[in-house]
Amino acid sequence: MSDAPLIDLHHITTYQNDGVVLIKGLFADWTDTISAGIERNMRDPGRYASENLQADEDGRFFDDYCNWNRIPEFEQVVHQSPAAAAAAALMNSKQVQLFHDHVLVKEPGTSKPTPWHQDAPYYFVEGEQTVSFWSPMDPVKEATLRCVAGSHKWEKLVLPMRWLSGDGFYNNTDEYMPVPDPDSDPDLYRVAEWEMAPGDAIAFNYRTLHGARGNNTAIRRRAFSLRFVGDDARYTARPGPTSPPFPGHGMTEGQKLREDWFPIVYRDE
Repeated sequence: MSDAPLIDLHHITTYQNDGVVLIKGLFADWTDTISAGIERNMRDPGRYASENLQADEDGRFFDDYCNWNRIPEFEQVVHQSPAAAAAAALMNSKQVQLFHDHVLVKEPGTSKPTPWHQDAPYYFVEGEQTVSFWSPMDPVKEATLRCVAGSHKWEKLVLPMRWLSGDGFYNNTDEYMPVPDPDSDPDLYRVAEWEMAPGDAIAFNYRTLHGARGNNTAIRRRAFSLRFVGDDARYTARPGPTSPPFPGHGMTEGQKLREDWFPIVYRDE
C-alpha cells in the first residue's frame, strides 16, 4: 500500500475524506533532532520570525518558518525522515515537493490561542494534493492542534487574518468567507483533536480549518511542521502578498513550483 512506515489504508481514506488524520509516531525517531533544531532556530531566528503576543499578554508565542536550508537538523528531517513518503501516500502523489517548514512554540502560561485559519489562503499554491504535518515535541492535550473535519471541501476559502493585529490579510473580502467559530456550533463543525505524545503527527490539507488553544500548562509546547505539495500543485496569484512571501520567486500562473526553491524530496520510482 505504501513504502511509508505507519501509513495504512485507514490513514489514507480518512485523510481524503476528512482532510485530517492522526499518525502515531511518525517523527518518534526524530524528536531529539527536531528539538535541537528548534533550540537552534530560537537562538538564531530567521527573517520571518514572529512574537505573537501583545505587550500585556503573558507567556511567549514564537513562530518562524522557511529555515530548513539553514538549520541542519531540519534539513536532515526533511530528507531522511519518513515524512515525505508519508506525504506521497496520503496525497496519492507520485512526487512530493517541500513547500516549507514551520516552528511554533508556546511557553508555559501562554493563554493566547492560535486563531482558526486555513493555510491555503496565505499560500500561492492551488491543488488537491497538499499536506502539512504538525508534530509536538512535548506531550500535549489541551494545547494540541484542532482541525475541522471536512473543511477542506468547503467551496470558499476562509479570509486569512493577521495573528497579532487581527486584521484581514487581503482587501477584497468578497472572495473569502468569514472566519467561523467551530466551538459555537458543535453540531455543524466536527472538531478533530487528539492527546499526543512527542513525535506523533497530525496530517492536514492546506484547506483544512485549524487552530489551537493556549498553553496553560507548566511545560512547553514545541511544535514542528513540514508542508508538502504533490503532482497537481501549481502556482497561483493571490489578491495581495502571501505568507511566506518567497520574494523574487518569478513564477507565473499555473506553473509548477520551481524545484530549485521547492525541492523534490520523494519520487515513486
